[in-house]
Amino acid sequence: MDEIVKAAMAKWPNVPDCHGWLGLDARGDWFMRDDRCQRSGPFRVGPGEAGVAAKGSRLLHEALIAFIGRNYLPDGQGQWFFQNGPQRVFVELEAAPWVWRLQPDGRVLSHTGAPAGAVRRCLLDEAGRLYLETDLGLGLVHTADMALAADRVDKGEWVPEDVDSEQLPDRWRFVRSPQQALANKKAGQ
Repeated sequence: MDEIVKAAMAKWPNVPDCHGWLGLDARGDWFMRDDRCQRSGPFRVGPGEAGVAAKGSRLLHEALIAFIGRNYLPDGQGQWFFQNGPQRVFVELEAAPWVWRLQPDGRVLSHTGAPAGAVRRCLLDEAGRLYLETDLGLGLVHTADMALAADRVDKGEWVPEDVDSEQLPDRWRFVRSPQQALANKKAGQ
């Protein structure tokens, strides 16, 4: 975490959390979701759910993206957030907390540039999306890197196991929509 963020947290310890304003899509891109966007629909519409996804505006500013990446963490309930100074900005996840970028030299990096570490499991969901469980956690392989992933599978380095994508959050302890979790909590569900 950036030192400036730690200093802001110490100076202003009681800033309320922010929900619904930031999303991470399945390609590792960050999206800003203003009030109008949030009223238009959720960041992710799951299988069998009604509605249309409303991602918002894709962030393109490289310094901002790097800042978010350095300060991207989970809380104790598996909700991922960006610590923006003294405020936690909870992240809506389209697929998983990490999006993996495979490197030609065999390394696996996250969408933030962090090394994933060792690949423990390889998972294939009902839509043909490939997930890797690594030392860093569970993430989705970026679609542009599927040829590299196929090479690893063909060589027997990774053996895909079938998985239902809707079971991933419970099995790997992450929350796709902290905003919906908060609404459910307020409604007493």
